[in-house]
Amino acid sequence: MRCLLLPWMTLKTPALRIAQVAPLFESVPPQGYGGTERIVSYLTEALVEAGHEVTLFASGDSVTRARLVPVVEQSLRLDCRRPDWLVWHTLMLERLFATAEQFDVIHFHVDFLHFPLARRCATPSVTTLHGRLDLPDLAPLYREFTDLALVSISDSQRKPLAGANWRATVHHGLPEQLHRLQPEPGDYFAFLGRISPEKRVDRAIEIAIACGVPLRIAAKIDDVDRVYFDTHIRALFDHPLIEFVGEIDEARKSAFLGGARALLFPIDWPEPFGIVMIEAFACGTPVVAYSGGSVDEVMDHGVTGFVVRDQQEAIAAARGIATIDRRRCREVFAERYTAARMAADYVAVYRSLA
Repeated sequence: MRCLLLPWMTLKTPALRIAQVAPLFESVPPQGYGGTERIVSYLTEALVEAGHEVTLFASGDSVTRARLVPVVEQSLRLDCRRPDWLVWHTLMLERLFATAEQFDVIHFHVDFLHFPLARRCATPSVTTLHGRLDLPDLAPLYREFTDLALVSISDSQRKPLAGANWRATVHHGLPEQLHRLQPEPGDYFAFLGRISPEKRVDRAIEIAIACGVPLRIAAKIDDVDRVYFDTHIRALFDHPLIEFVGEIDEARKSAFLGGARALLFPIDWPEPFGIVMIEAFACGTPVVAYSGGSVDEVMDHGVTGFVVRDQQEAIAAARGIATIDRRRCREVFAERYTAARMAADYVAVYRSLA
């Protein structure tokens, strides 16, 4: 008997040969703070899990199930010799493009450094932009390279460059079992991220003090922000309700976020995504976040926490945070922000290019 292949009886799509190109500043995944490298890690491992053949170009201290091309022995930020980042990223691009024909698609996470070479390469490529795009010098750059495919990490991120070659918005995702639900929180608020002017830890401190609730701050202080910290923030840490934990690794993050009444995210800039928000959701921890950038896109006001416009609203929201269902926060994470969903979205982009 002859078998007919009906339209819905599709054959399994073949695996793709994918190159992931990560920044060299941090390992993949990073040992501490490092949002871009962490997302590259989650994406790479999810693609491997889905059966794709993935090659990761990254620092030699990276850990992955993909084939690792170790461009430099260790991540640049942790190297006390302070190597020149441009030299090592240039060498990485040379190694990549010398073998480009081995891949079906190349996925870049290194801003625009590769653009002139990618334009002249026969292998399709896509670039995820992880940073802010409202800087004036970026407009002429992206007008020149409209032939190169781009992915945004939120719809709000792409607004300053509306005419660029956007192929998709792909929200970040985390491994589903990375963090566990903690239905009963401890008695503190959490701040997790960087000590920098745009992250506004000073606002978080003011909110916590107004509520009479301890604030635990797990944060990285970059060299570029050291003067800001010494001038504006250091003295605020002397308050008895404030505890500076320092930079924490992934192993400690679940307990830190899950034990908090709420994550305070009082940003003062157009946040491109804000991965810490979905890390909190995964723990069942609601978020009090200032409106701006991706916040209104990622947050469900009244469901995963509260979106506020000023300190008065933020303090009121923090005082009423117990009205948020922590189990529902976890459910929203599982529905929208897993690494498997992120990988599937990217595979759709890859196939549209390849």
